[in-house]
Amino acid sequence: PSEPLMASPHAGGAPPGVDPEAFSWFQAVDADHSGYISVKELKQALVNSNWSTFNDETCLLMINMFDKTRSGRIDVYGFSALLRFIQQWRNLFQQYDRDQSGSISFNELQQAFSQMGYNLSPQFSQLLLARYAQRSSNPSIQLDRFIQICMQLQSVTDAFREKDTALVGNVRLSYEDFLTMVVTRMM
Repeated sequence: PSEPLMASPHAGGAPPGVDPEAFSWFQAVDADHSGYISVKELKQALVNSNWSTFNDETCLLMINMFDKTRSGRIDVYGFSALLRFIQQWRNLFQQYDRDQSGSISFNELQQAFSQMGYNLSPQFSQLLLARYAQRSSNPSIQLDRFIQICMQLQSVTDAFREKDTALVGNVRLSYEDFLTMVVTRMM
């Protein structure tokens, strides 16, 4: 009598608590079938509306966010959570992309910041566009950079609020306090 075939994790259904669609995506993205997704594999799987792949920094930020073991890669559960996270950002991005161009222009970025509760000058938005947009006569931001900017803004804002206990909008920092904020939040 022949032995029953064991179902491999790649042949069967999704593990408990993982959306079947996320599971099949995970299998497709896990190019080396290691059971984990690296920054490189994630980068090859995610694209902006102009079909450019997501940038390294955004992929690394997201992997680190969902990497519970600090191994630099995520398992199927982390990937499932990451897909939900990206979908939420995509929905927000589409809300702010008023002209449905697939990217966020200067005016749309200003409106997005304002609606998110950030009181930032047009000069600051211009600086972000200069830093993160593709060089063109009408610079705009793709989804990957939008996620990166918003995650970093949130992180730095949290660090600032820890010091601005009176919520006055100003803090006094020593140079080392400033460096500590940057290193612990951004690197």
